[in-house]
Amino acid sequence: MAEEHLPSDYDLLRRMTDGDEEAFTMLYQRRQGGVYRYAHQMTGSPAIAEDAVQETFLALIRQASQLDPARGSVAAFLYGVARNQVLRALERDRPYVLLDAEDLGDRQSGTASAKEFRDPVAGLARSQSIAALRQAILALPPRYREVLVLCEIEEMSYAEAAQLLGLAVGTVRSRLHRARAFLLKKLRPAKEVRPEVRRGPAQRCLI
Repeated sequence: MAEEHLPSDYDLLRRMTDGDEEAFTMLYQRRQGGVYRYAHQMTGSPAIAEDAVQETFLALIRQASQLDPARGSVAAFLYGVARNQVLRALERDRPYVLLDAEDLGDRQSGTASAKEFRDPVAGLARSQSIAALRQAILALPPRYREVLVLCEIEEMSYAEAAQLLGLAVGTVRSRLHRARAFLLKKLRPAKEVRPEVRRGPAQRCLI
């Protein structure tokens, strides 16, 4: 099937409400991966991510007839439900040691190039292990972590992420900038530092 002829999410949703099981399967296959990735990157737990996917699509089934294209996309609804599940899980379990938000305050002032800041995840993934990258993402406080996951990994626009999170676009930009800076500082290999040779008081040049 040509891509331009693929049914939209709302087309599939309408067919779902009419009892078309195949439409639900198509929508699930289309959106399940993104919801799982988001929940997994946010929590680091496959079990929590699987639960979030299940609860998210159960909510979709229950509320399918109430969704309105004028109020947002199906994807936004799914991520919104998944986000609520994730935040509840983080509040309940707190399985990770999170950095204090103040630690990120000035880290955007490093020496990284503009290109690195625009696409840190792709660049770092080439030079760092996936496990190290995931741990660095998990070390971010949730408010920074979620904008990074949504904008960098799920490739949402700033406007889409802002609408989902209930934030101003400028706030999304600022948080994403800080999150990128943290990742670059955390994962960039330490530069070799040559020990400084200090001349003591007894060391003098004799002429």
